[in-house]
Amino acid sequence: MILKIITHISRILVGFLFIYSGFVKLVDPIGSQYKFEEYFSEDVLNLEFLIPFALPFSILLIVIELILGVMLLVGYKPKLTVWSLFGINLVFLFLTWYSYTYNKVTDCGCFGDALKLTPKETFYKNIVFMVFIGILILGLRYIKPLFSNKIGLMTTYTALLLSFGIVYQVLEHLPIIDFRAYAVGTDIAQGMKYQKDGDNIPPIHDFMIETDEGDLLETMLSKEKAMLIIMSNFDKSEKEGIVAVSEIASTAKAKGYEIYVLTASYIEDLALTQKEFNMPYIFGFCDETALKTVIRANPGIVTVEKGIIVGKWNWTDAEDVTLK
Repeated sequence: MILKIITHISRILVGFLFIYSGFVKLVDPIGSQYKFEEYFSEDVLNLEFLIPFALPFSILLIVIELILGVMLLVGYKPKLTVWSLFGINLVFLFLTWYSYTYNKVTDCGCFGDALKLTPKETFYKNIVFMVFIGILILGLRYIKPLFSNKIGLMTTYTALLLSFGIVYQVLEHLPIIDFRAYAVGTDIAQGMKYQKDGDNIPPIHDFMIETDEGDLLETMLSKEKAMLIIMSNFDKSEKEGIVAVSEIASTAKAKGYEIYVLTASYIEDLALTQKEFNMPYIFGFCDETALKTVIRANPGIVTVEKGIIVGKWNWTDAEDVTLK
């Protein structure tokens, strides 16, 4: 009787936690891609040959995580579900153990950017998860379908289709929920200040507009209207995208916007590049990780008014940019 009760409790907890964990990463799979690229890097697991597959691997893992949570709650194929949960949590347990033991990846991204945990907290979180999953394995006979197998199958496929629909929307545009420090409405200057809770790292750091004349960030923050063209890696920026953002930048310039092009790439002949892409604007250097955090697009567009972020767009939505 006791096993039956704690099995039901574990089923609810594990099911909802896996759905939550999967969803907050599903709305920003590129964030998980960056995290796996970090894990696959030479300094961590030394699996660099897997880096090109980081995005599809991330999407697959995220979707599986969410779908297993749904299947557990509705009781569809409980044996397959529970043992799959055990397997996927074993992977997470290894990665978080590695991060905690060797201090290689300081944030595993288990809950995306929605909830930050230290490697130690994440490792012990996964140990607790494993205990609950162990209870589910022991109490498998008590996990019964809430509905018929047909409805369970339909629910699973519906969740699967919705998941891939969200992924497509996010990759074509931007995350549907922005948990990062550069969300629309953010006061950049305030975000760069140390918090009262004693955190040594402010939410916004390593953000700059470094030019031959120095860092122009303060100047940009004082502008009535500014547009940031973000190209985290110029060499990997889609040429079609550069043309699109160049056109909207030209329109913005005519409306009184100050235009800044931010990249982490070294551009050998800047004048020639500016002429080639019709972008006679201020080019500034910024840390690549910071730029990837600002916007999940390469190139992307950010509008700022008196230091406050008022709009963000992927280059695919350049025609929809709102200008004052």
